[in-house]
Amino acid sequence: MKKTDYLLLRFGEVTLKGRNRARFEKAAVEHVRALLRPYPDAKIRREFGRIYVDPGSGSAEELIPVLQNVFGMTSLSPVRAVRPELDEIVKAAEELVEAMELTRETTFKTNVRRVWKDFPHSSQETNPLVASPLLKKFPLLKVDMHDPELELRVEIRDQAAYVFGEVIPGPGGFPLGTNGKALLLLSGGIDSPVAGWSSLRRGLEVECIHFHSYPFTSEQAKEKVIDLARVLAGYAGKVRLHIVPFTEVQTSFTRMGQDNLMITLMRRAMLRIATKVAEREKALALVTGESLGQVASQTLPSMNVIERATELPILRPLVMTDKEEIIRISRRIGTYDISVLPYEDCCTLFVPKSPTTNPNLRIVGKVEATTPNLTRLIEEAAANTETIELYAGDTRSPGAVSVNEDWF
Repeated sequence: MKKTDYLLLRFGEVTLKGRNRARFEKAAVEHVRALLRPYPDAKIRREFGRIYVDPGSGSAEELIPVLQNVFGMTSLSPVRAVRPELDEIVKAAEELVEAMELTRETTFKTNVRRVWKDFPHSSQETNPLVASPLLKKFPLLKVDMHDPELELRVEIRDQAAYVFGEVIPGPGGFPLGTNGKALLLLSGGIDSPVAGWSSLRRGLEVECIHFHSYPFTSEQAKEKVIDLARVLAGYAGKVRLHIVPFTEVQTSFTRMGQDNLMITLMRRAMLRIATKVAEREKALALVTGESLGQVASQTLPSMNVIERATELPILRPLVMTDKEEIIRISRRIGTYDISVLPYEDCCTLFVPKSPTTNPNLRIVGKVEATTPNLTRLIEEAAANTETIELYAGDTRSPGAVSVNEDWF
């Protein structure tokens, strides 16, 4: 089969409409550039609602699973680019069908879109001019205008005509970063990485924060969370992970004799620390993996008391999602096998046998007020946070790699 020339990425009208178009297109290009860091000779070009990627010395097939992660994209296609002349278009279409190596009768239709109005034939006129030679050369092709097995598409522009037959669905959503930045509370469990992916898909730039209680939690637990953040970086291009030393804060609550409130107190402290880090990183919201009623801290009364520890909005992408659906998504995005590794994080430490599901805000406030040095411990934890930068395709964090955007 002849080498595919380019990959064509399409973006829906919803995400590229009105005054937001230029900003959204720029964000989409930046996301593509970030994902292509491991492929330094790949080249990018953008047009209205389209991004074209030349794989350079690599192959288009290698880049397809990478670029399927571009948020806001409705679909992508491997395409052949030829001069915008009828003979060249027909030749490329014949090569495409020939590469399919048809062994049975296959229904098809042509779908020509003439963007360049100086092309001598209209879209309707070009359809039979492309289809007729194909029907003569390939007897197994049969026309079906309503439900064809193969839809051969042609886009005719002034610089090139693009011929393709495969349309691969994209993730949809909004281009990365177009809806602001948020800080994800990332545990080692199944839910929070899925919440992070869902946030990325809705156009949020996401940084992660993790609470590490060494020596009660192991270095393996920390590495597990780094691996989860690395998976998210594979979708975002880059992710910053803030690791908070939480031991002193967490153990301070164990001395208060309020075991049934331990989870509530711990999560409120996490929100206070996360708020300080979010403000420092200019994040406008916090994201959690909470799902209503799933555990004691995720009942409506518990969430109500816990969220009052911060003035930042708390986004809960999974709040109404069943556990089975969360697991299904985690398998699809590649976080499940990491999440189920048996390394405990701080959320599983000191968990009481009967945690309250209906905490009283007044009592919680009194316990916090009498916890020795709680304010200082929270400030120190935020100040001593370790920050790691993770990049798509990297096991470590190399410097930036530029990608050429001008290649026609």
